[in-house]
Amino acid sequence: MTGNLIQALAESKVYRDYERAFSEATGLPVSLTPIGSWKMPHAGKKSANDFCETMAAKSRSCSACMGTQEKLTKESDGSPRTERCEMGMFDSAVPVKVGDALIGFLQTGQVFCKKPTAAQFSRVAKKLSSWGVPVDARLEEAYFNTRVMTPAQYQSMVQLLTIFAQHLSMVTNQVLVQQDNAELPMITRAKAFIKGNQAEDLSLGQVAKAVNTSTFYFCKMFKKATGLNFTEYLSRVRIEKAKNLLLNPNLRVSEIAFEVGFQSLTHFNRVFKKIAGQSPTEYRLQLTPA
Repeated sequence: MTGNLIQALAESKVYRDYERAFSEATGLPVSLTPIGSWKMPHAGKKSANDFCETMAAKSRSCSACMGTQEKLTKESDGSPRTERCEMGMFDSAVPVKVGDALIGFLQTGQVFCKKPTAAQFSRVAKKLSSWGVPVDARLEEAYFNTRVMTPAQYQSMVQLLTIFAQHLSMVTNQVLVQQDNAELPMITRAKAFIKGNQAEDLSLGQVAKAVNTSTFYFCKMFKKATGLNFTEYLSRVRIEKAKNLLLNPNLRVSEIAFEVGFQSLTHFNRVFKKIAGQSPTEYRLQLTPA
């Protein structure tokens, strides 16, 4: 499910707009990657560093780059992390969460925080040669054309990613519920039926019948189209409705729970926290002006 979540987010307008603005403003790549990814995050991107692209094309140097990526993500403690690679460049990964669950990372980097020197490149060239990577004038030019930022500038950029990661966490549920990327008419009708009947004790069979298909086929196609099984999707639709109702201070949390289709307050609280990362009461409190 994690890969589907990340793919949905990466294809969303809010992410694509941010990626474009970030790269235009900084000249650096940014990528949204799932946990456990074993691909170079920025490979093939227009804003990717030419030197790093060359490194990624060679097995030994690519292995070194992947080692840096592993440190950034596998050793994550839930906080933004920055590592210096073997070539002297900095890379960063900012965790993206849905509720309490880590689903991926916003990654950027391929940048120096100090202008590289000839002596530094000489050491790098020696290491590359030992790895069997040809060192020529073009590679040297790419190395010295790498973007240079001050440590303060780089830290500010990571902070921007951190803020955006928090925003992504808040809109993930909306993206999952609302996405309609050239989906089958059957899926569109099913979503409309679920939304219109979310307060009822709705079953997979009822929805499949409403769109005139078998339960097995509907289950398979719905999961393929949304990245969620029926129960997960229904819960997210109900939580989105609950968020809107929590804006009304005259409604008790228990009333809202039953209004959106949950049969018990305990279950509602548990699902709400899993999806939103906080309890309904905490969510309501943050909406109240200080």
